[in-house]
Amino acid sequence: MTRLLFREDAYRRNCDAKVVSISDRGIELDQTVFYATAGGQTGDIGIFKTADGREMPVATTIKDRDSGKILHIIAEDHDLPAIGDTITAELDWETRHRLMRFHTCLHLLCAIVEGDVTGGNIAAHKARLDFNLPDEAPDKDELTARLNELIASNAEVYDGEISVAELKANPELVRTMSVQPPMDGNSIRTVTIEGIDYQPCGGTHVKRTAEIGRVLVAKIEKKGRQNRRINIVFDE
Repeated sequence: MTRLLFREDAYRRNCDAKVVSISDRGIELDQTVFYATAGGQTGDIGIFKTADGREMPVATTIKDRDSGKILHIIAEDHDLPAIGDTITAELDWETRHRLMRFHTCLHLLCAIVEGDVTGGNIAAHKARLDFNLPDEAPDKDELTARLNELIASNAEVYDGEISVAELKANPELVRTMSVQPPMDGNSIRTVTIEGIDYQPCGGTHVKRTAEIGRVLVAKIEKKGRQNRRINIVFDE
């Protein structure tokens, strides 16, 4: 299995890696800093650099449904490396950092909106969560103010882990109704925002909430009888 370096350090921007396999689905490496699309977070983009100076744009990163492999998708009309080659995998850091900021912000949104999460998406330009809210939708301006207050508190954000047995004993920790947290063997990764939020999560996050920057609740949409979609953008 590919060593997931972003789990060890979400701020690492590049790594040297060996090409393990190549298929029509993508390129598998022995280790990577690229996050594969999961949990609503968009897969990383960037470039591969070969020893002879060639560059190959990585259009996205996915997790193969059948094998579970992390696969890097090279943009069309570009040559591929060979199996066994050593390449440098380099993130598009600006895009990744925006995804990290948004993902952490959505955890803050979970902390202030009461309701099960029915869906979500994190892109570089906006993020959203869908909530099961049978009553009146939250106030957009009030949510914006509360989010920015939590962001300004500069709370620490850090990883941990719990066992599968602990999660089964505390199912309320999982806020998402349709997505289960990633499991590494007998453990499950957790993310804590000190004093604000704690839940299983496999995504990438910033180290402190102030790093998110100011945000706006751009729109709250009604999606079905009980679903409310809350859209977040950066205030820039």
